[in-house]
Amino acid sequence: MPENPKSFAEFWPYYVRAHSQRATRAFHFVGTCAGWALLVTAIVLGNPWLALAALVAPYPIVWFSHFFIEHNKPASFGNPWWSWLADQKMVGMMLAGKMAEEVRRVSGR
Repeated sequence: MPENPKSFAEFWPYYVRAHSQRATRAFHFVGTCAGWALLVTAIVLGNPWLALAALVAPYPIVWFSHFFIEHNKPASFGNPWWSWLADQKMVGMMLAGKMAEEVRRVSGR
């Protein structure tokens, strides 16, 4: 990871390279969508415990992919806010069918 990235634009290429495997991105997609689903359900039901679960539940899912697929340290350990933003961007790009191309662009493949 760049030493103390000064902007999200500087952080993003590192994040993309740390998520180069399709399976890693799939785990992130599932974890992020599960978090959003829990948050929406918490709001609809007025259940604060589900809101807390929305913040916590995605992490074991996505961290699994880093430890057992990518074999790297999750970006959230060093930059939790930018990592969360990057995850949202990545999932959006996956929904748009653009993330695989972004991985190729950033990694030079």
